[in-house]
Amino acid sequence: QVQLTESGGGLVQAGDSLRLSCATPERTFSSSAMAWFRQAPGKEREFVAAISSSGDGTYYNDAVLGRFTISRDNAKNTADLQMDRLKVEDTAVYLCAARRRYSGDASYYARSYDYWGQGTQVTVSS
Repeated sequence: QVQLTESGGGLVQAGDSLRLSCATPERTFSSSAMAWFRQAPGKEREFVAAISSSGDGTYYNDAVLGRFTISRDNAKNTADLQMDRLKVEDTAVYLCAARRRYSGDASYYARSYDYWGQGTQVTVSS
């Protein structure tokens, strides 16, 4: 079982920034596409952003395009989500996801991801 651990969530005001990080001890991390999803109370899990194994391909939900940036450091086995100009509607639990090893193509679909973190809470107040 691949372990993914998120960090960096918190309570901020609208317009502020946060940086989330997802870490794994897996040595094959560099061969897996990664993604961030979010889930607000009473709502379905929603795609936020994804990045290919090489980092060359990045994809975003239109709701966060231009405000959020996904990146990865394969040497450190981390995938980060920089969130700028946060809005109240960004409030949710943010979950890191990874595809199985040697599945380097990113996907918008939750079903494409094999491993999930426990999530980190992001709360944006007005």
